[in-house]
Amino acid sequence: MARRPVIGVLCCNEVAQRPIQSVATRFVAPLAQWAGATVLLVPAVIEASDATALTGVLDGVLLTGSRSNVAPARYGGTAEEAALDPARDEVALTLAGAMIEAGKPVFGICRGLQEINVLFGGSLARCCSSHLNGGWQHHDYETLFDHRHEVRLSDGGVLARATGERRLTVNSVHEQAIDRLGGGLTIEARAADDGVIEAIAARPCGADVLAVQWHPEWDVAASAASQRFFGLVGTALRGE
Repeated sequence: MARRPVIGVLCCNEVAQRPIQSVATRFVAPLAQWAGATVLLVPAVIEASDATALTGVLDGVLLTGSRSNVAPARYGGTAEEAALDPARDEVALTLAGAMIEAGKPVFGICRGLQEINVLFGGSLARCCSSHLNGGWQHHDYETLFDHRHEVRLSDGGVLARATGERRLTVNSVHEQAIDRLGGGLTIEARAADDGVIEAIAARPCGADVLAVQWHPEWDVAASAASQRFFGLVGTALRGE
């Protein structure tokens, strides 16, 4: 039997009576089913996450969504009152940078898109658009992703080719969005209503970098486009 590729999935620092490492199962399951990958959870603990060692083990990385925001100090922004996870910032940016330099694929969802943009020298801005659904703190989990909006896919882009579509209806729940696009990144999708950058891609060292602002893992069982996103992950992990 052929070896399944191994993808690292970033955890976050959360508190459940005491500090824990956390990642939603919905990020993990599609990687097995639709990408054909074995998942290795990567703790957002600086002293426990050696980027050099992990790069030698992993075939790719997924930077997940999170309830925390990327710290403004990472991109020259101003201080804000928001949930932050500086250890997640450090581990994600260091590991993603090492993987890219090693010619291995890196993927992002929501916060992961924002981290990749910052890694490439871009900046973020606070969101105030109506399609953002207000952020994590304003909704219970069951209704968090109810709000949906349309995005326009870039002609000839990775997502347009993979899905065969020019527009997609997606969900959004985030408090930050791309302000200045990072150098070397191309825009894969924009929100149809206000032009917010919704997906980015690059291939700087021979392997794919691809990230989306929405949450394909949430509706993957019912969405052909979401399945194609995770299919792209699997293809990149196998070097196809």
